Amino acid sequence: MNVAWTRAADGLPRRAFTVDDVRRMIDAGVLGRDEKFELIEGEIVPVSPSHDPHERVKSGLILAIAPHLPQDLWLGVGSSVYLAGRTFVEPDLCVYEQNLALADVRGPDLQLVIEVADTTLSFDLGQKAQLYASYGMRESWVVNASTRVTTVHTGPTATGWASIREVQPGELLYTPAVPALTIRLSDLR
Repeated sequence: MNVAWTRAADGLPRRAFTVDDVRRMIDAGVLGRDEKFELIEGEIVPVSPSHDPHERVKSGLILAIAPHLPQDLWLGVGSSVYLAGRTFVEPDLCVYEQNLALADVRGPDLQLVIEVADTTLSFDLGQKAQLYASYGMRESWVVNASTRVTTVHTGPTATGWASIREVQPGELLYTPAVPALTIRLSDLR
């Protein structure tokens, strides 16, 4: 489905949509069920289609993480996570407690969120990383699909992250969320 998108005029007020508004628009056919987008603080933001480097890195991460997950954790792939009445996101990967229904998962429930970025790198490192911190996600990785450099964000606060560090493709990535996991992105197929 081809959909026309536009950029909002800076400084002018816009109507903020809610998750319920978006669901009604999908039910009414205003938004297509196959359209890829997120709702960021009331604004509908299109999500770019995935490209080969993005899919290869994402698939490699799935294969690397899944075998090391403790039994009480779940690995979501492209799951819709409803953070608030005006915000839902679809991170490439997320780790959360298995006893939670996805509809009940909120920011602090997310142990690890991973965004694999190519065309959206600046958005994922900027506004989206800030959004993830403000909703209390415990840890966020933004993986550059082209270079495989990973920006690791930890220590969420209302104003950002307490720690941000870059991990080169040949260095070990690890997370307290999955203690048995260590990966080098240079080792991914």
